Order: sequence, then C-alpha cells, then structure tokens
Amino acid sequence: MAKPIDKIISELRKLYGKNDVITIAKGHPAVFELLIRTILAARNTDENALAASKELFARYKTPQQISKAPLQILEKLVKRGVFYKVKARSIRKLCGILAEKYNGKVPKTMEELTQLPGVGRKTANIILTYGFGTPAGIAVDTHVFRTVNRIGIVNEKTPEKTETALLQIVQRSYWQEFNSLFVDFGRDICQAKKPQHERCPLRQWCDFYKNLKK
Repeated sequence: MAKPIDKIISELRKLYGKNDVITIAKGHPAVFELLIRTILAARNTDENALAASKELFARYKTPQQISKAPLQILEKLVKRGVFYKVKARSIRKLCGILAEKYNGKVPKTMEELTQLPGVGRKTANIILTYGFGTPAGIAVDTHVFRTVNRIGIVNEKTPEKTETALLQIVQRSYWQEFNSLFVDFGRDICQAKKPQHERCPLRQWCDFYKNLKK
C-alpha cells in the first residue's frame, strides 16, 4: 500500500523542523571540505570521518596541496575506519583532477561529480544538496536506506534502487530536505539495532512495526 508521503514529511518536520537545507557549505573551500568528508564517511562513522578530515585539513588546505602530498602521509592522516588506503589514493587523484581541470573548485553537476574518483551518486547528491543547494536527486545513505525500506515507503535491496524508486513517488519540492529529515529520524528514533517504537510518529504507517505486532 502506498504511504502518505505528505503526512510522513509533516510528522518529521514537527520533530526536526522544516529544513530547506540552506547550504551547509557556503562556497569554496567549504564545499571541497564537505566533499572530502563525505568520501571519508563511506562505510565509516560520522565521528571518524569528521576526525580524519580535521587531521587532513590541519596539514593541507587545498586540492593542489593534497594532490602533491606523499601518499603515505595522506594514509596516516585519514587512518580512521576501513579502507583508508583506498580513500587516500582516491582523494589524492581527485584533488589532482580538481586542480588541473577545475582550477581547484568542486564542479556543480551530477555528471561531473560522479566522474571524480571515489564519488558515487550518493556523495554527489550530498554535495549538490548541502554544498550548492541544488539537489538533482535524493541522497540515500545508510539511515535513509534503512528507514524508508523499514517503513515500506519503498521496498528495494540497494541504495541505488531505493533512490530511483523514491524519485518516482516523492515530489521534487521535498528532495532537498528528504535526506536530512530521514537521517535525523534514523539517528534519533529508527535506529539500526534499537528502534524506538514507542516514540515513533510514523508507526501507524510502518510495515516493520506492524509485522512486529503480529
């Protein structure tokens, strides 16, 4: 059964406020730092990604500087969480492209972003939404993927398919705030291991909750 998207968004706004996502990263180098932090956050905790990015930017400030940094030093700076060696290589290669092709600036289109090393559609959506305020889709991170499939807004097996399905049923005016609302909801109430059903304002529409009651 189709879920009432308008009502679900309304309930989440009551909890977390109407979020028009005035860009978190205002201009360069803030957008560049957001890009690097988002890459570091892949399969990692937000805390580790933030700490690693602070270590990196305490030593190197620009794409030009990072592209010329020794790989072993970059690996040590971002050594928090998994795949740090792969991420260090991707970041250095990405920075070289930004320096040479984009004069050190982060591009503003989905096509250009997803051609950069280590940047998939989720990362590109985050940059376009929170960096430039021009969403081209819905960023489906682990919180969004878990919550929308638990509730039954969509029923998909991958983040990519989840975004495709969401774009067909979520009106464009919600795209910009959709990620932030469901990230807050996933961290606060619809947690991975201990969902707070008694506090959940969406349980009347939630397939996961209905199945538990059965």
